Amino acid sequence: MSVYLDPECTFDELLSEVENKFKESARFWGNVQLALLLEGRELTAKEEFDIVNTITDNSGIEILCLIDQNTERIQRCERALNQKLMEMSSQTGQFFKGDLRRGETLESETSIVIIGDVGHGARVTAKGNIIILGELRGSVHAGVSGNHESVVSAMEMAPLQIKIADLGKHYGDKGRRLGKGPMVAYVEDCCICTKQMKKNILSVLNFN
Repeated sequence: MSVYLDPECTFDELLSEVENKFKESARFWGNVQLALLLEGRELTAKEEFDIVNTITDNSGIEILCLIDQNTERIQRCERALNQKLMEMSSQTGQFFKGDLRRGETLESETSIVIIGDVGHGARVTAKGNIIILGELRGSVHAGVSGNHESVVSAMEMAPLQIKIADLGKHYGDKGRRLGKGPMVAYVEDCCICTKQMKKNILSVLNFN
């Protein structure tokens, strides 16, 4: 996750804005573990620590490591991420790294982040949110325990079916894209709605 920081405001103002943005977007992120890249201004170690604490205190996000241009630090971060991914793959299934192909099914007792594509004929179910860092062309069911607050997001959406709790919508077998770029599906007025992930959702990533 990249967070762009305003280089002009005071650090106290910046910290307050970070707190507000992550409080507002806590539902979207759910409970996930992410690597964090801070961009836009120079920070001391204490300031980095304060930003990480503010994010984790006001959302369900766990920051696994900070990424920057320091090669040694990047390598440490990669090792930490790989270790955490393997742990969660065997313990909680909160992360899945790889592509899902036709006939494959992935289930999670929590929210899940998929680092890869969900192909045509593949299926994902989760009790929380489903976040796909790739293309969605298969079927997904978020909030399977009845949680209408769950969301589904993907970098590209051309799904067969999206279900959230007890609500569902079929999109046909032709793989029609629902929009250009990152999309999010959510429940509104007892219907599955989709829209592009623009400022109202992605503003959490941009503090310029």
